[in-house]
Order: sequence, then C-alpha cells, then structure tokens
Amino acid sequence: MSPQSRLAHARGRPRGRWRMPPLDPADADRADRLYRAQLARAVPALVLIVALLLGLPAVFALWPHLDDLRLLGVPVSWLMLAALPYPAMALLARWQLRRAERVEER
Repeated sequence: MSPQSRLAHARGRPRGRWRMPPLDPADADRADRLYRAQLARAVPALVLIVALLLGLPAVFALWPHLDDLRLLGVPVSWLMLAALPYPAMALLARWQLRRAERVEER
C-alpha cells in the first residue's frame, strides 16, 4: 500500500453520498441553457454515428459483390468493416467535442 493511500485512509472521509452543492438561480439557469444547447448540438453527431453503424450493413446488402473485390488479398467488405468505423467515430467525437466546447466558451 502506498503512503498516499495510507494517508488518505488515515484521514477518514465522511461516509455517505456526495451531493452537489446547490447553485444560485442565475448559475442554475445558465447551466440549464448550456445543457440544452450542448444536447441540441449532440443530436447531429448521434444521428451520424447511427447512420454509419446501420449504413454499413445496408451497403453490404446493396452491394454483395464487395465480398468478391479484394485489396491486398483481403475482401473490401472486411476492410470497410475493420477500418472505416473507428476513425470515423473518432473524427465525429472530436467534432462533437469541439462544438460542445464552443458552446461553453460563449
């Protein structure tokens, strides 16, 4: 056990559920507006992720010949399934994060 952990345990902390301190009405109103603005900005990113994840099976169903096409000996459909969603989701997450931060900076 590290000395840091022993120190933390020795101090003792109050048991029970942590509760957020109440905000004054002006801050609560601002937090509510911020929450709603960020939620509104999150919807397009969520729709794009769902379209990506549901769109890939649709692409495979519409174009079954993608299994026959090969790139470096690997079927193109496998490459699309393995390499396309993760970078796309990472880019969407970064895009959404920047949009949410812009709302906070206002």
